[in-house]
Amino acid sequence: MNRVKAFAPLIVGILVVVVLALLPLLNISLPGVLPGATYMPGSLALMSLCMVFAALALSYNLMLGTAGMLSFGHALSFGAGAYGLGLALQYLHVPLWPGILIALLGGLVIALITGAISMRVSGIPFAMVTLAFAQAGSVLVRRNQGVTGGEEGLSLPAALVPDWLVGVLNTRNLYWFALVVVVLVYLVVLWVDTSRLGHLARATRENELRVQVLGLRPYVVKLIVFVVAAGCAALAGVAYMLLQSGTQPSAVSADLTITILVMVVLGGVGYRWGAVVGGVLYTLLDQRLTVLARSDVIAGLPDVLRVPLSEPLFLLGVLFILVVMFLPGGIAGTAENLVRRRRTTTSVTAPAEAMDDMDDEIDAVEGARL
Repeated sequence: MNRVKAFAPLIVGILVVVVLALLPLLNISLPGVLPGATYMPGSLALMSLCMVFAALALSYNLMLGTAGMLSFGHALSFGAGAYGLGLALQYLHVPLWPGILIALLGGLVIALITGAISMRVSGIPFAMVTLAFAQAGSVLVRRNQGVTGGEEGLSLPAALVPDWLVGVLNTRNLYWFALVVVVLVYLVVLWVDTSRLGHLARATRENELRVQVLGLRPYVVKLIVFVVAAGCAALAGVAYMLLQSGTQPSAVSADLTITILVMVVLGGVGYRWGAVVGGVLYTLLDQRLTVLARSDVIAGLPDVLRVPLSEPLFLLGVLFILVVMFLPGGIAGTAENLVRRRRTTTSVTAPAEAMDDMDDEIDAVEGARL
């Protein structure tokens, strides 16, 4: 029984991945959630985008939930992956896979440099330094019209990308590519969380001075986690570049990092599956609320209701406030608390029920003797 419980998360994870892999082959409609059946390009594109941001939220949760580092510059790694792939293909004229490798290496190098500097401080100063790096990256992208495309963004050189990853007809392949990316990121995050590195990162998060007194190097531990999280974010940026056939300066902005933070808090800080749920839920709400805001139903409402309901960011902000107020542990944290409370109640009531059964049996034996 204990073995079954130990392998239950693995079995559930495999089943979820298999179901997700089969969705493009099925005709399943979710009105209000997806724009059409699951095999249609519009639905596949939306689900692919959900997976990209789920992978991005996972990478940020590794940094915030495991190591306790609040960064406002995580989008810089995401943008490095997206822009890195586009620049590698456009100016180096390399095939797709070497281009992906160059983009990932670029993201890791940028993370190593910015992380080594930012981690000279901690707490709020660390967050401010990462914000400064993100703003510098955003300015660099916006001002270099000839290289990065400036405000118009950078288009994907489709001629250097395999045909099976280009065009609306190949949205199914892009969906599977995004699924592979989120699975890879999840496995990397799982490996870090369960390794000695993850244990040291959590210990550093709780008491960095004690880790230092034990002769360990918390600076190196946090830097490694920072770089690994940035590599995962860069991989998500690569998937975003392929899915959108281009990228924009907003992919490097601090606003995107705040959005990722909201995803992680919504799902539950410190929970891997919570980060995935938060990323998917936020992306779905962001996309579908935008459609709802432009609908005739909202347009026909009085101004008191029409104005706030026509702003998706307002509704997402209200949702975030409600989650922080009533679900402080996020979706995953609340679910785990409910399960733990139920187990505690069961463990307390079980011995009492056993004693009642024993008393009934004793009474029955004494009655039989009489």
